[in-house]
Amino acid sequence: MHCHLDLYPDPAKVAAECRKRGIYVLSVTTTPSAWHGTNKLALGNEKIRTALGLHPQLAHHRSHEVELFNAFISEAKYVGEIGLDGSKEFKDHWKIQLKVFRQVLKSINNAGGRIMTIHSRSSAEAVLDELEGALGVPILHWFTGSRSELKRAVDMGCWFSVGPAMLSTKKGADLLSLIPRHRVLTETDGPFAKFNGKTLNPWDCEAAVEQLANLWAIPKEDVCHMVKTNLKNLVATSSSDH
Repeated sequence: MHCHLDLYPDPAKVAAECRKRGIYVLSVTTTPSAWHGTNKLALGNEKIRTALGLHPQLAHHRSHEVELFNAFISEAKYVGEIGLDGSKEFKDHWKIQLKVFRQVLKSINNAGGRIMTIHSRSSAEAVLDELEGALGVPILHWFTGSRSELKRAVDMGCWFSVGPAMLSTKKGADLLSLIPRHRVLTETDGPFAKFNGKTLNPWDCEAAVEQLANLWAIPKEDVCHMVKTNLKNLVATSSSDH
C-alpha cells in the first residue's frame, strides 16, 4: 500500500516485475511534478495505482508545487505521500510543513476526499489534529506514535499500513496488537526501507505477511485473505464516499 516506485534505480524494471507477479501496488510520489512521469509506470497494469503527493521532508523546497497539486488532484484517486515530520532533521521547517499540509488537505476536501497515505514521524498528534473533519480515508503509513495517539487514530477511523521494517521492531509489534485487524494493510516503503540489510522491493510484502501471521498466531493464508479483503473494503468505502 506504499512504495516509491519511481525512486528505484530502474523503476520500469520493478514495475514490470510487479506486473509479472500480479501484485497490487500503491506507487506514491514525493512531489506533484513527479506525478505524470510516475503514473506512466502504471500503464498497462491495472493493479498499480499512483498517488499524488507532496512529502513533508520536501515541503520547504517544494511548497510552490501546491499549485500543481491543485491542478492534478482531479486526476488522482489516491493521495500520498503527504503529512508532517517532526524529527530533528526537519523540525526547523515545521511552519512550512504545516502550511503545505493544510493546503493539501484543503485541496483534497475541495475534490470531495481521497484515500490518503500519510507520513507522521514524530508528529502523530499534529497530523491527527489536522485530519479532524477532513474528507477522505487516512492511512497512517509506518506509524510510530504513542499508544494513546494510536487509539485516537483508530477512533477517528484511520487505517494503517505496516511493513517488514516496522514489524521487526518491538514497538511496531506492540502497536500492531492495538490496531483493528480489519484496518491493516501491508507496505514496504521501498526503496527507502530495508529489512535484514536489504532494500525492500514491492513484492517483499510477503515478509510482512509472514510477520503478521506470527504476531497474530494465524495461518499465512488467512493473513493474505484478510489483507486482500481489507483492500477491497477500503476501495469500496472510498468509492461510496465520493
